[in-house]
Amino acid sequence: MREFENYTVKKKPPFWRRLLWIVPAIAVFCLALFLSVGRTRYSQIALQFAVILVYSVLIGFLAAFLCSQIGHRCAAWKQKYVYVLYVLALVFAATVGTFAGAMVLQWIGLIPRGIFWDEFRGSVPFSLIVTLVAGLSIATFETMRTRLNIAMLEARTRQLEQERAYKLLAEAKLSSLESRIQPHFLFNTLNSVASLIPSDPARAEAIVEKLASLLRFSLHAQSSGLVPLEQELKIVRDYLEIESARFGPRLRYQMKVPESLYAVQVPPLSLQTLVENSIKHVAGERAGGASIEIRGAAENGRVRLEVRDDGPGFSLAAISPEHGLGNLAGRLELLFGPAGHLDLVRENGVTAVSIFIPRES
Repeated sequence: MREFENYTVKKKPPFWRRLLWIVPAIAVFCLALFLSVGRTRYSQIALQFAVILVYSVLIGFLAAFLCSQIGHRCAAWKQKYVYVLYVLALVFAATVGTFAGAMVLQWIGLIPRGIFWDEFRGSVPFSLIVTLVAGLSIATFETMRTRLNIAMLEARTRQLEQERAYKLLAEAKLSSLESRIQPHFLFNTLNSVASLIPSDPARAEAIVEKLASLLRFSLHAQSSGLVPLEQELKIVRDYLEIESARFGPRLRYQMKVPESLYAVQVPPLSLQTLVENSIKHVAGERAGGASIEIRGAAENGRVRLEVRDDGPGFSLAAISPEHGLGNLAGRLELLFGPAGHLDLVRENGVTAVSIFIPRES
């Protein structure tokens, strides 16, 4: 859908400019109709065309002006009411325009004096029919074109938002992958594995498998708009197991997420981002380590995923968009709108960062 990138809704030209070809076209159509029914002789084509053109110009410009005003001022009305106004405006324009046209034709001598009212009464029915048919057709066409322009603009907007979401996801994936492959993380993990090989080779092998799984998930996260919560929890467990080998008893964690939420679709690496933030800024900076608790609950038609730790706390307002949490907040907004957001609560020495997403995401 790259074609939307260069799409802009062009401003429509003034109604009078569009009438420069519409009015003559209607006059030619009426002349052809008169010829086909025998109302006009071929010897009178020029005279009849001049008469029709006068009526068409006066009626056309008045009808276009009135319908343009209705379209601008009543755009928020229900369509059926707008069309009722269109019909009334076209009837008014046809009647007044025919009256004015008969006066102009009498003034310039194209119709004899003394037959003004006969000319008016004879022309009004035809003017009404042509004005209603042409006017409603043009109004319908303009309405459909406006709707198409709006739909194209909305599609382009959604496309740009989707591309931005993919960009944020790619940045999150890259940030997560970079945190995995930073030398100190790999060295610490490999040192943990090396120290476990003599005493607990099975656990050393399990940590290597979890590291591979974590790296694999990070690499494939870009192609996944949303993933089941169960899959996200597995990655979080793998990450915590790897870090547990490093921190030992200094890292304490619990997971309290009901299985009824496992099928909920969540952004990949979202819950893991919260856990990583707690480990990096709490467990990694305190001699006493950290106690981390992961919770999940359904409430009021949405899902709350919460990561709690006993660290010193922080403010979401101070988080930059480039930070992992700032990136996550942007992804939630793009994916779920106002229904998806981050929240932080600090009470009784515990910091709780929560992700809110719709229940049916």
